[in-house]
Amino acid sequence: MVGVELLVACSVLALTVAVGLVAHEWSHAFVLRFGAVDYTISYLPNRERGLVGLLRSRPWAVVQPRPTGTESHWVLRAAALAPLALALPALGLSATGYATEGPPVVTAATVGWLACTIPSPQDFSVAFHAHRALRDSLEEYDPRSSRTDRSLEE
Repeated sequence: MVGVELLVACSVLALTVAVGLVAHEWSHAFVLRFGAVDYTISYLPNRERGLVGLLRSRPWAVVQPRPTGTESHWVLRAAALAPLALALPALGLSATGYATEGPPVVTAATVGWLACTIPSPQDFSVAFHAHRALRDSLEEYDPRSSRTDRSLEE
């Protein structure tokens, strides 16, 4: 029976990570939508052929914000750190002791879910440098200010 429990727990862990990765990106998109920042979501953007290639492809989902430069940098910062809010259900299960003392399936699901709530290094970069990203997007989308024009003026 122990082998079956281990197999089920590993399957639940893998499924939870797959769902958690998509939920991670949706949390970014939710904050961007709430902050009125245009974005696109791509699922499996660098997909390779076959099942193993599909599993190896990364990332599984990507949210690409398209700010105009007029938004507050706090919206981008909040969106970058939004996946941390996904940790609340898992922390609640852990606080009650059910995640550690309950069935191994619950422990595996909690660990997989918590792994998906950690912001990526790219998320932290956006959180710390959102003002630069907004400045660069303003330069990119505003036809009146281009980098070549400013480099000629200087």
